[in-house]
Amino acid sequence: MNGKRPLRSSVIVIVLITLLFTSVALTAFIEKAGNDLMVQSRDSASTRLRQDAFSALEVTLGVLEDFREADSGLHGVAEGWGDPLGWAGWAPAEGRTVDIAFQDESGKLPLRHVDMTTLTNLFEYWQMAPSDAKNLADALLGWMQNGYVYSTPLNPDYEQASVPYDAPGRPLRSFRELAAIDVAKDVFFDPETKQPNANYWRFVNDVSIFTFPHPNVNGANADVLTAAGNYTDVQEQHISDYLSGAGEYTQQGQQWFKDTTTLAGVAGVGGSAAQFTTSISALRILITVHEGRSQYRLSVVVAPQGGATLNQTVAVNATAGSPSGSASGSGSVTNTSQPSSSATTAQASAAASQNLNYPFTILELLEDDRIPLPPPLPPPIPGSA
Repeated sequence: MNGKRPLRSSVIVIVLITLLFTSVALTAFIEKAGNDLMVQSRDSASTRLRQDAFSALEVTLGVLEDFREADSGLHGVAEGWGDPLGWAGWAPAEGRTVDIAFQDESGKLPLRHVDMTTLTNLFEYWQMAPSDAKNLADALLGWMQNGYVYSTPLNPDYEQASVPYDAPGRPLRSFRELAAIDVAKDVFFDPETKQPNANYWRFVNDVSIFTFPHPNVNGANADVLTAAGNYTDVQEQHISDYLSGAGEYTQQGQQWFKDTTTLAGVAGVGGSAAQFTTSISALRILITVHEGRSQYRLSVVVAPQGGATLNQTVAVNATAGSPSGSASGSGSVTNTSQPSSSATTAQASAAASQNLNYPFTILELLEDDRIPLPPPLPPPIPGSA
């Protein structure tokens, strides 16, 4: 009997080890199954809510077109289109709610048309030292303009990076490009986490990567008014009071500028009203559909007829002017004589849109997790107002 005890003990140990591994495997399986179910549930909710989001978008665009035709263009939400779903009497499916918000994308500085003075003014208004503001503006313009001649001692050498690259010589297509630009990457990103910082989000709020001639004063913030128009704080307050119906304009209520002559009169002596327009060229529509704890978000930038466009860039033929036909440098792009199938499809889609006479052009469309969100504001300091 005593000789069998070690064997029995070994069997018990083996059984316990087997149970342990089985428990671990079962726990891992349950966790994975739970995560899969959550993902499937979220995808299912997004699919359900997505239809209401796009329906709300079409209703919103219809209301905007009505106001655009009636007022010879869109100027600002004070015209009355701030609640398009209520105006149209549209409601989502039972148990769901839809929130609509607007951001005047054309109230920002169009990066394609900004110059050294405008960018320097903007960064100095951010309380940057004049020399730092000029260096940053120089770095950005050197990245965006082909053949740019730097006005500061700045001389970026991107070809010496661990992964060599060239400045593209065209306007930004994404704000993430800032991470590749000398000076800018240190200003707009945290040095440790490499994540966008407060300067990055302020820059996103002040400038646009879409193309239009001038910012719309009805949607411009103080940064833009200073950078483009050289307005003082007092003049900016006059403009704000006029738009919001405050101060001496309390009796008139919310207003919007219909021409730059009125802008010049409200602002007073000084500044440059000619640097602004009074119509919306690009409008961001933010749609959120709620159903219980589930939600679906949609962000769309649209341009009315004759409004903003995407930055168009002509590829550089690296072999042009080279007798041997060899590339003149690394990072160059050679133009092909035949258009790609995707380009042909895009042209066909554009032609179809013109045939439909659709009143708006969609410049950007982002859904749910693809919509960038700025970091949450820090908690208030105890005892502060």
